[in-house]
Amino acid sequence: MTAPAAGEKPTFPDPGLDADPGPAADPALDADPAWWLRESTAAARVLDGVARRTRVVRDAGLSASLGVPVWLKCEHEQHTGSFKLRGAYYRVATAAPATRARGVVAASAGNHAQGVAYAAAVFGVPATIFVPAGANPVKVARTRRLGARVEEVPGGVEAALAAAASYAAAGGRLLVHPFDDPAVVAGQGTIGLELLDQVPDLGTVLVGVGGGGLVSGVAAALRARRPDVRVVGVQSVLAPAFAASLRAGRRLVAGVGADLAAAPGGDPAAARPCRRPTLPRPAAPTPTPTQAQAQARGTIADGIAVREPGRLTLALARRLVDDVVTVDEAALWEAMFLLRRAGHAVEPAGAAPVAALLRYPGVAQGPTVAVLSGGNLDPAVAARVASLTARLADNAGVARTTA
Repeated sequence: MTAPAAGEKPTFPDPGLDADPGPAADPALDADPAWWLRESTAAARVLDGVARRTRVVRDAGLSASLGVPVWLKCEHEQHTGSFKLRGAYYRVATAAPATRARGVVAASAGNHAQGVAYAAAVFGVPATIFVPAGANPVKVARTRRLGARVEEVPGGVEAALAAAASYAAAGGRLLVHPFDDPAVVAGQGTIGLELLDQVPDLGTVLVGVGGGGLVSGVAAALRARRPDVRVVGVQSVLAPAFAASLRAGRRLVAGVGADLAAAPGGDPAAARPCRRPTLPRPAAPTPTPTQAQAQARGTIADGIAVREPGRLTLALARRLVDDVVTVDEAALWEAMFLLRRAGHAVEPAGAAPVAALLRYPGVAQGPTVAVLSGGNLDPAVAARVASLTARLADNAGVARTTA
């Protein structure tokens, strides 16, 4: 691992400890794809030799069933097992050196935590990560192995964010927000730049959505060069705050069971029309008892279980993202199972784009890419997916021997 050359000038001014960086309130900035293209291009230069240029592979089964070429962007094969390294590293790399030297701080369910810990290790600075109590133990253990100090906080991602902001402010440390930061968004946008080279006739990109850093970054990077490419986000129906906010034109907070309330404070995304009409949706089925229990617990897709979208990311999405759809938990399991059979160990959040293709076949317009954003599976989820895969293989073997 190597850091950028000494004396390299940061692209961004250090926004300090404010969770809402200045550009989030700039209506000219969030509407200018050319600006974001320049920033993502700058991020790609910094990330060269740090982040992998992950491969794209064609999925023969989905391509045949949908009637268009379907490609998988394998960000689960990234260092740290997730795309999050891109934005986290770029934010740390472009921070004021004095602030960075005092230590970096983040809050995360796990994937962003690993990205920040990795960046801190490269720069030789301490990292403190606040995670929600009960976070994925695989992600927490890997974060610690990267040298970070991990603090568990009861109350979910939002409570962890509040604790991280307080700790960073108390010590003058660098707070690396998981999504609502322009450098983080620009870093995630490097995926969009890679896709333009890897799939030149790209028609549609599907991206999992939590706080919106990935979907807004990819859309912002694509628009200046290929405004015709459709960008569609995917959320769990049990954590639909971004999708609901996009339709409402203001930030909403999702509570337990996907209840929604208006987010406090002003909102630069308010009253802006969506870029294009939304996709038609099938009527929601009546939940089974098992689904009702899952709704009370929340989604299995911990990587995108964010209760409130970012101000910056929602403002970008209102102008640049075509739609955000929601998928049920069964679709997430089915997508993980199908991907496992194809040789991809992908966590629920990473499988969300494939789940959307299963539930909304019409979303695939032209050559389509599903971004597999992460592969850090919770052990219980991994065991269930492996069991389902083995059971199907055994059933197929019995069918062949009795035919």
